[in-house]
Amino acid sequence: MSRDKVFAGHAVRRLRRRHGLTQAAMAELLAISPSYLNLIERNQRAIPAGLLVTLADRFDFDPRVLAAGEPGGGAEAIRRRLADPMFADLEVDRSEVEEWLAAAPGGAEAFARAFDGGHGRGQGGTATAAVGDDPATAVRREIERWRNHFPDLDAAAEALADELRLIGADLYGALVERLRVRHGLAIRILPVEALPDQLRRLDLHARQLQLSERLAPWSRTFALAVQCALLEARAEIDALARGAALERVAERLLRRHLASYFAAAVMMPYARFLRACEASGYDLEVLQRRFGAGLEQVAHRLTTLQRVGARGLPFFLLRIDRAGQVSKRFMGASNTPLLAGEGRCPLWRVHHAFDRPGSVVPQLLELEDGTRWFTLAVAVTGAAVGAGANRVESAFALTLGVPADVAGGVAAARGLELTGAATPVGPGCRGCHRVGCPQRSAPPAGRALLVNDRERGVSGWAFAGD
Repeated sequence: MSRDKVFAGHAVRRLRRRHGLTQAAMAELLAISPSYLNLIERNQRAIPAGLLVTLADRFDFDPRVLAAGEPGGGAEAIRRRLADPMFADLEVDRSEVEEWLAAAPGGAEAFARAFDGGHGRGQGGTATAAVGDDPATAVRREIERWRNHFPDLDAAAEALADELRLIGADLYGALVERLRVRHGLAIRILPVEALPDQLRRLDLHARQLQLSERLAPWSRTFALAVQCALLEARAEIDALARGAALERVAERLLRRHLASYFAAAVMMPYARFLRACEASGYDLEVLQRRFGAGLEQVAHRLTTLQRVGARGLPFFLLRIDRAGQVSKRFMGASNTPLLAGEGRCPLWRVHHAFDRPGSVVPQLLELEDGTRWFTLAVAVTGAAVGAGANRVESAFALTLGVPADVAGGVAAARGLELTGAATPVGPGCRGCHRVGCPQRSAPPAGRALLVNDRERGVSGWAFAGD
């Protein structure tokens, strides 16, 4: 199932102004009424798929521009930034933010970039590090700019996958043969003692790609596909890396992500994978077995299905450890506020997967703005390092999510009433303004505390409202 409509009023308005058109003139070119175009620009109407195609045809642009999301992430994202204590005396309400976005989307985007770039302050009131100082954050921003969908890499990987299928049904064997014949690289599986702290190593002197025996079968296939990406998709990766204009370390991180993206696309070619997703209801177990992939590999791939004309559901992905630290987050095309900031709502059952290994933990969420999300959490483990008392095995909880209004086709959501009761959550206590929450551990940033010795509510923190 794919989403047929998008809300992109600000992008449509920018496109119209760039071409020097009035609403009446643009509406005439699109064969719609000026009042309908006005509703689209004010985000009171979605853009139907047919109109999206007409826009792309008449104005010769990539439709992803329209799906790039609202300036600064939208009204809720702007309000979270304005909740910083440095703005506490301004008392900017929701309607003012919405008017700002409608009247000056460029100014709102500039404010968001400046704040995120370190000109603002953290929730505790201390200055945050500039985004430019953090390579991982810079790379994540670039990935989000592309919505984690890189069409040139997908096309090249799909062509390679089709070519490999002619060699044999065993993808691992086909990749071994391709690296040997085309690139003169032999594959060697080494014992733990030979690679105690590594999983993969390229030995150019011996012309060997050496893999640790700790790697699962799907991880070995992935490692070979990554090596093919570095050798055969260099032009596509170079173009994307140069276009990002990142500093050196961040560029290397981006290249690593792009090589991994290509490898996943070889293992799970776009068209075949999307068909399997829609036929199985995005069933994680079915997809793993059908494509010989690991759970985390499948989860990553689900966030990339945004090919124009063949879109999958807009999944996001979050990976956390037992301490709640986030090690991966991919927003994809979801534009969800659930991944913003470092805090997680304790009512969001992302940690419950650790207590139910091998099981999927589904949940229906509702945010303060009324938007609803369906999420599913599952635990995964990585390759163990060391032996005996020193043996360490990585453990993470993966959480996938989609808007609840498109989750009806997801196998894990069957049996749930997606329009029924949902768990009320927020973006962590410091960014959440819900009152009466029994799990609240801190008041929201920028709100005045109210202390009344004669009353005690469900929450230990009372604060002034809007």
